[in-house]
This record gives sequence, structure tokens and C-alpha cells, in this order.
Amino acid sequence: MKVVVTGAHGFIGRNLCQRLTERSDVEVIRFTSEDAIQALPDRLVGTEFVVHLAGANRPSDPLDFMASNHALTEHLCDAVVRESQATGRKIPILYTSSIHAEHDDGLYAQSKRAAEQALFATSEKSAVPIHIFRLPNVFGKWCRPNYNSVVATFCWSIARGIPIEIRDPAAPLTLVYIDDVVDRFIRLLDGSGPAMNASAFEVIRPQYQTTVGRLADDIRAFRQSRTSLITAHVGTGFLRALHATYLSYLPEEDFVYSLKEHADGRGKFVEILKTPENGQFSYFTAVPGVTRGGHYHHTKAEKFLVLRGRARFRFRHIQDGRVSEVVTSGERSQIVETVPGWAHDITNIGTDELVVMLWANEVFDPERPDTYSHAT
Repeated sequence: MKVVVTGAHGFIGRNLCQRLTERSDVEVIRFTSEDAIQALPDRLVGTEFVVHLAGANRPSDPLDFMASNHALTEHLCDAVVRESQATGRKIPILYTSSIHAEHDDGLYAQSKRAAEQALFATSEKSAVPIHIFRLPNVFGKWCRPNYNSVVATFCWSIARGIPIEIRDPAAPLTLVYIDDVVDRFIRLLDGSGPAMNASAFEVIRPQYQTTVGRLADDIRAFRQSRTSLITAHVGTGFLRALHATYLSYLPEEDFVYSLKEHADGRGKFVEILKTPENGQFSYFTAVPGVTRGGHYHHTKAEKFLVLRGRARFRFRHIQDGRVSEVVTSGERSQIVETVPGWAHDITNIGTDELVVMLWANEVFDPERPDTYSHAT
């Protein structure tokens, strides 16, 4: 399939073209601001789908709104109709408009509405399938900071420790994530979804509702997690998308950060990651012959994975005195679990340093450690 993407060097265009080039069944033809408008008909020869992303939202001259948004769209429509007539094949057009076109009376909104009307008229006259999205704020990697995206600006600034300005923390925001936008576009390209009628607009799902103040707090928490080690719920939903976006704005020198080491003659203990509800991850080392542990828990649960070396785990029931023993090593992928009510310790019985990964089901609380010394 040959797909023409206008505005291919923009935020959405870069993400879409990257995804399309990952497919062997799609040929991407890019049209950018560096191309003359007269070159557009030649780009459309043989095309099967047009994604029209090009446009202006902050031109130096306000008159460029109509030229970049409305006039370019009219020129595209004319070219698509001519190509469709030449081939006998109706070429769908997907267009990214803006929610500002719904109520705003500014020049930008007017130019977007005019572009929409040009597409509707083309569809009604020539039966060209159209898909128009009035997009809310789109966020994700490769968006330009300090331009027209509060998410990009906040991520870029906070990642660098630069203060941000918030005039109204309660101001509402409706956001859609770039991967969801691209997924929806690709489904349409692959034939999922009928052409619109003259009164309908396509919608990206999910849409996320937040405020400017909450957005800033969430992004600051990502930065602070490197010292607190507490990560937010970044595995699903909005925070997953926002966290990925924040990471994409890290300066290269911040791709790495150090952890605090607690070291003594036995070895060292390092906390890696803490979660609000799912415990924490850490690791420790032990020199040959050293035993660590010698305590029990009432409720806390732990999982140990020996990464390097040879270890002996000893368990003793704190009431009836029963004893159990497990020997494992880094050559095996074995988890050793602690059991409430059983004292436990671990001894390095090898000749090399012992390295053990540890997960606990709760973040350590010095006020309620649930850890009691007991011989094994």
C-alpha cells in the first residue's frame, strides 16, 4: 500500500511514519513544509491512502493560517479527485483538525473549519472517503517543547530542573496519547471503520482528563522517583503514557543515575525500586562465609533469587523448632520464598561473592518493620 503523509516531519507525522516504515507492506511518501505545493499531485500518483497532517498552528503571520490549513487542504482535495478519476479508485483522506474548530472564533479555528468544509464538499461531490479527527491535546515522544504542548514543555523543563509557570493549576486538560492516535490511524488505513458522513467526526480513545496542576505534580513525581525510589502506577493508563513521554525528554547525561549503597564487612545492600502497593526490589551481596538475616516476619513476604554464587537458606519454625534447608546457586533460576512464622537466614557457602535479588511485598517502614531477630 502506498500512503502519502503530509506534515510528515511534524510531531504526529514523525510517529506515524516511523510506525508505517516498520511494516513491509506499506510504502510511505512524505510531503513536508520543505516541499512546494505544486509537487503534491506527483506524490499522489498511485497512492491508496492520504493522511493529511500538514498545517500551521503558530505562524509568524496570522494570514498563513488560511494558506497553510485551508488552501493546502483545497489543493490536496483537488489533486486527490484528479488522481481518483484517473485510476477509478477512491482515495481516502484522513485529516487532523482540532477541538478548537468546534467553538473557537480565532483565525486558527476558522482555518481548520474551512479545511473541514473543503473535505466535506469533496466527499459529497466526488464520493472521496474522508475521516476527520478534531483532536484534543496530543502528547508523546518527539513533540516540540516550548511551542504549543504543555505536556512537552513540562516534561522537558522538569527533566532539566527548570522552573515551570502555572497560571491556573485547576485549568482542565483533555489529552490523547500519540500511540493511541497512531493506532487508530493505522486501523483506518487497514480498512477498519466506514467512511464518515457529513456531520460526524472521528474520535480517539481513550481520552484522559486532568488539570494543569495535576499534570505538573505527576511529572515532578517521575523526577523525584530517582531519589525516593517510589514509582507511580506507570504500568497502565495515563501514567504509563505520561511516564514514557517524560523519559523521552531526558537529556542524554541523565540516562543513568546512581543508587545508595549500604555497605559493611558482610557486603552491601542496595534498594532499587519501591511501589505504593506492590512492595520493593533490592539486592544484596555477601562475602564467602557470611550469614545474613536471622529474623522472622509475621506478615511480610519475600522472594530471593541468587544471581551469582552459592547460597544456603536455613529456616526454623519459631514455635515448634522445625528446621528446613535449601541450597541454590546462580546457575539455577530458583526463587526461595520466606514464610511468615519461620525464621530465616542466608549463608554464602561458595568461594565467590554472593549476589542476591530480593523482592518484598511491602515497602520497608522503620516504624513497623515486621522484622524480629531469631536464631535459625
